[in-house]
Amino acid sequence: MTVTASTSEARSRPVQLWLVVWACALAVVLAVFLLQDRLPWAVNYPAGAIVPVADWVSALMSLIKSNFSWLTRSITAVLSVPLDFALNLLAKNFKIGRGADMVVLPRLSWVGVCIGAFLAGRAAGGWKLGALVGGCFLYIALFGQWTSAMLTLGLISIAVPFCIVTGLFVGIWAWRKPWAERLLISPALDLMQTIPTFAYLIPMLLLFGNSPVSAMIATAIFATPPMVRATMLGLSRVPSEIDDFSEMAGCTARQKLWRVLLPSARPTLMVGVNQVIMLALNMVIIASMIGAGGLGYDVLLALRALKVGEAMEAGLAIVALAIALDRLSQAIARNHAQGHVYQEVSPSFWRRYPNLTLAIAILAATTLLGLFVPAFAAVPKAITFTTAPLWKTAVSWITINFFDTIEAFRVALILNVLNPVRAFCEGFPWLGAVFLLGLAGYQLGGLRLAALVAALTVFCAVTGLWEKTMATVYLCGISAFIACLIGIPIGLMASRSDRVEKIVTPVIDTLQVLPSFCFIIPVVMLFRVGDVTAMIATVAFAVVPAIRYTNHGLRQVPPALIEAAKVSGCTKRQTFLRVQLPLALPEIMLGVNQTILMALAMIIICAMVGTRDLGQEVFIALSKADSGRGIVAGLAIAFIGIVADRLFNAWTAKARARLG
Repeated sequence: MTVTASTSEARSRPVQLWLVVWACALAVVLAVFLLQDRLPWAVNYPAGAIVPVADWVSALMSLIKSNFSWLTRSITAVLSVPLDFALNLLAKNFKIGRGADMVVLPRLSWVGVCIGAFLAGRAAGGWKLGALVGGCFLYIALFGQWTSAMLTLGLISIAVPFCIVTGLFVGIWAWRKPWAERLLISPALDLMQTIPTFAYLIPMLLLFGNSPVSAMIATAIFATPPMVRATMLGLSRVPSEIDDFSEMAGCTARQKLWRVLLPSARPTLMVGVNQVIMLALNMVIIASMIGAGGLGYDVLLALRALKVGEAMEAGLAIVALAIALDRLSQAIARNHAQGHVYQEVSPSFWRRYPNLTLAIAILAATTLLGLFVPAFAAVPKAITFTTAPLWKTAVSWITINFFDTIEAFRVALILNVLNPVRAFCEGFPWLGAVFLLGLAGYQLGGLRLAALVAALTVFCAVTGLWEKTMATVYLCGISAFIACLIGIPIGLMASRSDRVEKIVTPVIDTLQVLPSFCFIIPVVMLFRVGDVTAMIATVAFAVVPAIRYTNHGLRQVPPALIEAAKVSGCTKRQTFLRVQLPLALPEIMLGVNQTILMALAMIIICAMVGTRDLGQEVFIALSKADSGRGIVAGLAIAFIGIVADRLFNAWTAKARARLG
């Protein structure tokens, strides 16, 4: 009894000590705020002490452009060859020669592409998947979005293989060289995944010009990290018995890698391929601003002109393309994970690949028919239809009948929630924020984490972006908080009821494949531009991890522990509160971490609807081609994400260690 009491007392002492430390720290920060007249430099970063990092970056980019333009032009010329071929094959026509001697070869027939999509889906997942994939492509054609969608698909068809190959080789190098993974690759991947997508566009625009090649390179940079991480994870999870067996069989290092380890890691690699496809699609939409064209450009033009009907149609076409590619790649990944039934190898190509052979034959036949029958070459306008007037009428009806309610909700939210929180964040002493975040880092991860968190926070201040940083933190924080308030209870209900999970799963799967642009369109229709629109769109975009991780964490609690609690006489409520919830808390907090990162990514895109934060800074830099301003603002955004990620990961690791 004495031992138990002394042990619990020893455990409570550090907790009580940290409570005292935090109380003193908050008191110090409050004193600094109250004495801001005497200590103005501690509350608002002095303008005279701002470090001109943006000017240095601009000078460096100008130096690179002036001295290495030959290299960028060579890269553009090389990459434009496969890219132009893909765009001509899917969206444009092949033009050979000039003037009167020009010969025009048609693009692939839309009929053949739709049938080929159906056959691909049927081969990967049966008739239902074939109908879904083929139906998505048919939907795009019938709504008059075919050419724009094929431009987007053409860019993806070149960018995705490039990302997969690059990510595979970088992942293999990182797996073989732990020092490279720790010192070079992991920090680079963190930056690539946290720097906002707009910030990628500025150096691409400066170095490679306003062209599809710039869009493709930006897409490749953004979409490669999942493949690198999947490769490292897949190779590390290969059972040691397989590795030992390959060495006993006399395999060389190269044979072991390509013939044993990589095939064994194929299921994980295919998950990485799926993520690359979805990120590439998302980035290609955003890259429409620097010459990619396609569906993203249609959405952008419609949003700028506030044509909600046209924006909604283009957005739904993006959704259809995303669903088709996502479901198809997931089915292929499942097939590789489950393995294939052994079939006798036939010497003829068409017997080994009947669906592929049939698709090629149909594509060739329908494309040749397009030379004589225009309906096969391009989607006839007679069979297309538009719902733009319907969307416009619906928005007008809602605005007329519910304007007072919507406006009252919007104004109340701004006056009672958004403005007070914004004023608090923007008035918070920068030195106090550095001090408190450093203290949190020290408590959770020691001196190294404290130094990292403090240094990244100081960067946002010394570059003159503190006010914009806190505006970003305010909007991201509110959005992530509301997303967690909505998502965690839904995840709790889904974990306790299979029926609720069956309803929730397809909804969150659909939200996950929607490109970020598509969340803005319906909200702009009702709430116009501003912080309320950004907050609602961000909540809808970021709520998925909170639901998914909560459900997953609670369902992963060992059944033996739940049975032990029941045997001990615990009620359902006690079992949930004292057993399931504490054990699932690390998973739930990981979901909160991902929710914050997704909210941060969406907040930046919401700069298009009038937010005044770091996203607006990047957006202005993009419009002015100011590389220094855009890159520094992008780094500030990335550092916010890295600080949140590192602190939550450290908290989760500590919670896992405490729970054993």
